[in-house]
Amino acid sequence: MKRVSLSFAFLAAAAAVLTLGAAPAAQAAQGAPATQATAPAAAAACPALLDFTVPRLQDDSPQSLCQYAGKVVLVVNTASYCGFTPQYKGLEAMYAKYGPRGLVVLGFPSNDFGQQEPGDRKQIADFCFNTYGVKFPMFGKTEVVGPHTAPLFVALAQATGQRPSWNFHKYLIGRDGRAIAGYASEVTPDDPKLLATVEQALAAR
Repeated sequence: MKRVSLSFAFLAAAAAVLTLGAAPAAQAAQGAPATQATAPAAAAACPALLDFTVPRLQDDSPQSLCQYAGKVVLVVNTASYCGFTPQYKGLEAMYAKYGPRGLVVLGFPSNDFGQQEPGDRKQIADFCFNTYGVKFPMFGKTEVVGPHTAPLFVALAQATGQRPSWNFHKYLIGRDGRAIAGYASEVTPDDPKLLATVEQALAAR
């Protein structure tokens, strides 16, 4: 009986050692591939045209544009004292109407044309909200042409073959993160062709 008890104890101890050794191996087998697979997937989720970090207008806090991946994005260089400035109203109307379906308008104030955006970020933010009720995301003052062009606008110009020639130039990006088209300042937010293209982009999956 004593010999049987010792044999049983030995077998139990061996089984415990094998179990403890197998657990890390199983975790490694399950966990390592998951980590390796997740990293590339996360990186691939953000398209190149949105893979930029820019300061938010209200407080200069850095914002990754990757947060808009999967949406239809309208990028606009804006100015407070331009003949096209009333387009803010139409842009906000677009955002309110199509936002629930996946459109986001991104405004980038720029002083590149006619020195028509001379204010600081607080002055610009107050003007946009108090004058036109702008609620779509706005970002810090940005150079959109010239030797110090912001990387986002370099990428948009390369993707569309168009650089802004004045304030309120527009770039439309599809849900897949690819540039659809560029629109000159004269194309208003309620332009039928622009709206038709936005509708098509929103319908795409």
